[in-house]
Amino acid sequence: MTEQVSIYLTAMILGIMLFFSFVIAPVVFTTLDEDNARKFIRRIFPFYYNVNLGISLIVLLTFIFLNNLGIDFFFILAICLLFAISNYLLMPLINKYRDEKQDNKFKYSHFISVVINFVQMILLGLLLI
Repeated sequence: MTEQVSIYLTAMILGIMLFFSFVIAPVVFTTLDEDNARKFIRRIFPFYYNVNLGISLIVLLTFIFLNNLGIDFFFILAICLLFAISNYLLMPLINKYRDEKQDNKFKYSHFISVVINFVQMILLGLLLI
């Protein structure tokens, strides 16, 4: 049963990520003006990262509890680390570069965050197959 819970939670993380990436973010940028979209995104991203980090940590602890320390364990560990890096290191840099109008650095760091997001989705997909 514990293993089944970890599968459900993994699917939940992937669902949240897909919904946020392909529904929330595009709607925000097509509905709100730039200033309000920026404010909204800056408020919701920490929540997005922390919720997914929390859920992925539960999955990680489940793997430890089940003594499942194979490749799946390292996938979920990487996913956890990437959520933490994205929220606590990358997002502050992205916001700083945007505020300081350092467009090249902003575009590069934003691109890195998008790549990380897709890598996490791929790893989650691999965990579910």
